[in-house]
Amino acid sequence: MARFELKLPKMGESVAEATITNWLKQVGDKIEADEAVLEIATDKVDSEVPSEVSGVLVEQLFGKDDLVQVGQTIAIIETDGVTVAEIVQEIAVPVEVAAIEKTIEIAKETIAVPTDFSNSEKFLSPLVKNIAKEEGVSIAELESISGTGKEGRVTKNDILDYVKNRTSQPVVSTPVAVIQKTVTAPITPKTAPVSLSGGDEIIEMDRMRKLIAGYMITSVQTSAHVQSFIEVDVTNIVKWREKNKIIFEKREGEKLTYTPIFMEAVAKALKDFPGMNISIDGDFIIKKKNINLGMAASLPNGNLIVPVIKNADQLNLVGMAKAVNDLGGRAKAGKLKPDDTQGGTYTVTNVGTFGSVFGTPIINQPQVGILALGAIRKMPAVIETPEGDFIGIRQKMFLSHSYDHRVVDGALGGSFVKRVAEYLEAFDMDRDF
Repeated sequence: MARFELKLPKMGESVAEATITNWLKQVGDKIEADEAVLEIATDKVDSEVPSEVSGVLVEQLFGKDDLVQVGQTIAIIETDGVTVAEIVQEIAVPVEVAAIEKTIEIAKETIAVPTDFSNSEKFLSPLVKNIAKEEGVSIAELESISGTGKEGRVTKNDILDYVKNRTSQPVVSTPVAVIQKTVTAPITPKTAPVSLSGGDEIIEMDRMRKLIAGYMITSVQTSAHVQSFIEVDVTNIVKWREKNKIIFEKREGEKLTYTPIFMEAVAKALKDFPGMNISIDGDFIIKKKNINLGMAASLPNGNLIVPVIKNADQLNLVGMAKAVNDLGGRAKAGKLKPDDTQGGTYTVTNVGTFGSVFGTPIINQPQVGILALGAIRKMPAVIETPEGDFIGIRQKMFLSHSYDHRVVDGALGGSFVKRVAEYLEAFDMDRDF
């Protein structure tokens, strides 16, 4: 019997880890090739990990809620064939392998490597530095640890013992006056609220709702949100779509909604105002080369997600419609891949879908702007003609632009949303797809 190692697959350039949310197969279960073995979640997308082979699941190396790195083995599947790895394992000498592994571990702990802590006179191994960083151990604390390694160096066991036995807060350079006034409140675990009347239903947020809540709070605390609103006459767009939607679907095999038309206008405006196609990293502004439009979409569980249309400015209307329908459809079916939500440079959300006239959307960090599309409504409006002004029925909507006032002033934020409106109002009724 051969043993196949099921590894966490690569899920995109910017995705390095995932959390196991559910094992679909248990030890002893038979598995067919391409059958899902477990469910995983990144910080934005849930997905399944299929098996590459047929066999029997003999070992689960991680449990539910464990964090796994891309490339790590997460399960062992026993197959009927013989693998190259199994042959190599038969040839290898266990004692020699164990000796090599022990030597590597000792080297990690004891080899002197110049530390990144410029104020420290000690040499620390990369392993010790990583543990110190993860556990919040300060430079002053590292200096106080008596190492048991060669020449008194701090080993893995030394810092783990220190962290285990540490009873006080990390040592920091704080004025005495401040320390005397500081009161450390006891940390108590959060408990579920209790219904006093007995009739209230108490439901814990699911994992994604907790993440969304965290993102929203962080965004409001990070960006100086300000909004600009503009009313747009989209009568020509409504008429053109009504005239062409059936032809479009027959010719292209895709439904024609308003979203790709709006996305096209936003992409054009971003090319005109590249100052909106940026992100912030600390005190630095990053000008994005590509225009990648995020579009808020609903998930089956009612949560929202933002898949990204890559290089949106390079797509014609047909390409934009295909991208919008593909991402929107896979979002509703829960089939988005982690890489589908990465790399966005600006976001559009359609609050009009739910009947809202306009909204004040929260910026999708680290972007600096987000546009909300309001509901399209028939409105009485003044129509200017060479013969004079008249009152007529027009199709109108509001655009709501939220932007980060730290780097986007009112002139840029207002000019950008005005340019989007100008593209929409100048829509060519005679255009092809």
